[in-house]
Amino acid sequence: MTTLSFATIISERSQVGRPPPDLKGKYSKFQIREFSFWYGQSQALFGVSLEVPERSVVALIGPSGCGKSTFLRSLNRMNELIEGTHHEGRVLLDSEEIYHRDINRVDIRRRVGMVFQKSNPFPKTIFDNVAFGPRIAGIKNRSQLYEIAERSLRRAALWEEVRDRLNESALNLSGGQQQRLCIARALATGPEVLLLDEPASALDPASTSRIEDLIFELKREYTIIIVTHNMQQAARVSDLTAFFYQGRLIEAGPTDQLFTKPQVKQTEDYITGRFG
Repeated sequence: MTTLSFATIISERSQVGRPPPDLKGKYSKFQIREFSFWYGQSQALFGVSLEVPERSVVALIGPSGCGKSTFLRSLNRMNELIEGTHHEGRVLLDSEEIYHRDINRVDIRRRVGMVFQKSNPFPKTIFDNVAFGPRIAGIKNRSQLYEIAERSLRRAALWEEVRDRLNESALNLSGGQQQRLCIARALATGPEVLLLDEPASALDPASTSRIEDLIFELKREYTIIIVTHNMQQAARVSDLTAFFYQGRLIEAGPTDQLFTKPQVKQTEDYITGRFG
């Protein structure tokens, strides 16, 4: 796809009520500074620095194996679940170092929720899926749990479809509904940031469109960082785009500028399909 075609997509965003945001002066939710990461002896990220404005959508693009998902999982310390990993550099959430030894990892993962590429509802009821996190946090009152479930399902644009099915198995939902349920489950713990790792890659076009509409709605309240291989999707939903290649951040900037007037030739070569 040419930069001219991306310009058309970005123009269409404005026509459906999604104009590029004014990010000047916005508070930085995340500040990543010279962050490097290793799996054992293999280095996956090299000195990545990036600022993520609050209540914005940041898309991470780049070919497979370039470090996008590793970077995403570093933002809520999920990579620490893998034995033998280590990092250098800093990741600041609201100016607080998330890798500081006194920081509670569980609290970080509550504040920074994650939705994975493949929808993974628990083999429980729809209600129990959404109530799982709050129950772990100590909430036992049924009416309070119901309020949280309803609020989260509404925010995930799923309530009207499941309100009469809350006691049915979540596994009976369609693929697109299951992915929105996973988003509702993440929202139920009261996060400030949502990390989405290719949330629509396994979905049909109609379900993908619902997820993209949902992302646009959620950024009113949350900061969202999404990994996507679909550059048209990045152009449609994101405010900022960051291009990764071989573990390095090559270029980052406002989506409308990066897709129509990239500053680095390597970025232009990738978005125009010359490699990747």
